[in-house]
Amino acid sequence: MISRYIFQVFLFFIFLHGAAAGTVDTLQIFSTAMQKPVNCLVVKPNNYTGSGDPLPVVYLLHGYSGDHSSWLKDAPQLLRKADQFQMLFVLPDGGYDSWYLDSPVDSTVRYETFVVREVVPFIDQHYATVADRSGRAIAGLSMGGHGAVYLAARNPDVFGAAGSMAGGLDLRPFRKNNWDLEGVLGKPDRHWKNWEAHSVVNLLHNLKDKKVSLIIDCGTDDFFLDANRLMHKRLLKANIPHTYTERPGGHSGDYWGNAVDFQLVFFDKFFKGS
Repeated sequence: MISRYIFQVFLFFIFLHGAAAGTVDTLQIFSTAMQKPVNCLVVKPNNYTGSGDPLPVVYLLHGYSGDHSSWLKDAPQLLRKADQFQMLFVLPDGGYDSWYLDSPVDSTVRYETFVVREVVPFIDQHYATVADRSGRAIAGLSMGGHGAVYLAARNPDVFGAAGSMAGGLDLRPFRKNNWDLEGVLGKPDRHWKNWEAHSVVNLLHNLKDKKVSLIIDCGTDDFFLDANRLMHKRLLKANIPHTYTERPGGHSGDYWGNAVDFQLVFFDKFFKGS
């Protein structure tokens, strides 16, 4: 079931600035894997009709404790960016603390399956999309930054490009944390292999010959900076092409609300090159 509306705040923004902007569909996509409906937003260009040329899609994943609406709060310019780049943005709910994994210790957490095997086919069925990896990118902030690169590394046949903003790209240093990693990976003293296997810094072999276009950025005051630097170092050692940037900033909405603009330019270039 699809219900459509435009946020009043964005209507005010449009009125204030006198410019066209995209529209937002609110969806509930039923997850067979988790046996529950999950919320999702789709941002469309203002001129989208569903009968024109298929559009590329950027899937944007929120961070820990966020939800499907978080991106539009931190980056309201996404409505204008949908018009500017003629892209669809899909904002699925990834749960409070799922880390976008199919948890090896909690069978109710199946967010890799949900995003890759349920959301993507649903979007391709209900929207005019470029329905292959050449027209799909996935990116995210913090927990979602790890999730985006993790899902692309494990499913390079689905996503042709991936991006991380302030991402927790190495889970292993955070044995003691406030993000319920134990809930999805198990206690580290008993399930350390899960922590190793699900940290995206250890999955670079999946990217070696798959030609996933990667962009990674992190603030210089972010507590995930060392994890991002390790990811960059390992990508260089493996000779895997990628774009890596450090900019002033901490782990905040101000940072990724700005960083997403640069990543969309990167994805636009990828889509046009594909």
